[in-house]
Amino acid sequence: MTETIATKTRPARPLRQLLAASVGNAVEWYDWYAYTFLATYIADQVFPKSADNSLVPLLSTFAVFAVGFFMRPVGGLLMGAIADRRGRRAALTVTILLMGGSSLLVGLTPTYAAAGVLAPVVLVVARLLQGLSVGGEFAASTTFLVESAGPGRRGLFSSFQYVSTTAGQLVASGVATVLVNTLSDERMNGWGWRVPFALGAVLSLVGFWIRQGARETRSEEQRQGPRPGLFEALRRHPRESLLICGITAGGTIAYYTWTSYLPTYAELNAGIDKSDALLAGTISLAFFALLQPLGGLLSDRFGRRPLLLFFGLGFALLSVPLLHALRDSFAVLLLVQCAGMILLTGFTSISAAVNAEIFPPRVRAAGIGFPYSLTVALFGGTAPYVGTLFKDLGHSGLFPWYVAVLCLLSSAVYLRLPETARRELRR
Repeated sequence: MTETIATKTRPARPLRQLLAASVGNAVEWYDWYAYTFLATYIADQVFPKSADNSLVPLLSTFAVFAVGFFMRPVGGLLMGAIADRRGRRAALTVTILLMGGSSLLVGLTPTYAAAGVLAPVVLVVARLLQGLSVGGEFAASTTFLVESAGPGRRGLFSSFQYVSTTAGQLVASGVATVLVNTLSDERMNGWGWRVPFALGAVLSLVGFWIRQGARETRSEEQRQGPRPGLFEALRRHPRESLLICGITAGGTIAYYTWTSYLPTYAELNAGIDKSDALLAGTISLAFFALLQPLGGLLSDRFGRRPLLLFFGLGFALLSVPLLHALRDSFAVLLLVQCAGMILLTGFTSISAAVNAEIFPPRVRAAGIGFPYSLTVALFGGTAPYVGTLFKDLGHSGLFPWYVAVLCLLSSAVYLRLPETARRELRR
């Protein structure tokens, strides 16, 4: 009997846990970001063209991008509840299968010329399902990663949340870059833009298979008592929920501006060629992924708050000059992107650890999932739309200030945030 209990409570091998969370997470985010990198092609095929304004289809495409984000809080709440009640692995399994199916649906979306208004309707449904999946994925994988870490390694383990997220984004960017540079415009508009989504559906099955070998985390196995209700985290921990929102607001607007919208922003405001913008994005993302473990290690050594302030104050001061420095130059765009990535690492490398350290294990996944995803939906998901709208209204110079102000507000939260790096994780 003693031997059985010891076996059951022994922690799973950390590297295996890290692989299960990271590979599946990379697949999830590949599917999610493929839409962003192919936005201009989707706009041309799925939405009606406007004779008066060529930006209307692109605005419509980014509006659907934002709609997907508004399902993320629902996904964070529902999948977070599954993770808290049924186990982290169960939630991770559901999210990756849901993402695979919705990615395939995007790839099968008919064109507006063939199906009329049905085309954007199908796209909206697919993005809503993707939003549901991604919202749950962050909550479950964040909790799973941090609870799998050993003492003094939570920052390092949490950094792989964005290593894998960026890996998925990098593959999506790379696939888009290869397609754009090898296929003619006619073929890209005809069928080329669908290829990444079909590939994403196949990769989701691979991620599902890998996650079947993962074990529940120790805190999940050791927890006893009745399972939490759906809204227990919000009801019993309102202060912690608001804290997650404040921590995330600046981080998410900076993240989605620099990693998703900047290629389009550079095209619209600096006249940079589409293929050059995609290539610069791909290179800077690879650089960004390499920075994440370093940020995690530094936070384990020196604390979470110094890195958060490095990010928040850095972006508050430099967002405007960096974005205004963009010119019709590949080198300048790459330099601006890499400079932003260095600052951004102060947030992304440790956000999983910071969030997980705020909540008790009983409601940790749902507690993270809803407020985080809601804030991302409000500020991150709308970033491409807001930036394009500013351009359409003739005030593109205001968007960098919008980013800077949100980062400054989050910095005020970081100043008051208690240091948790050396505290034992509640189990």
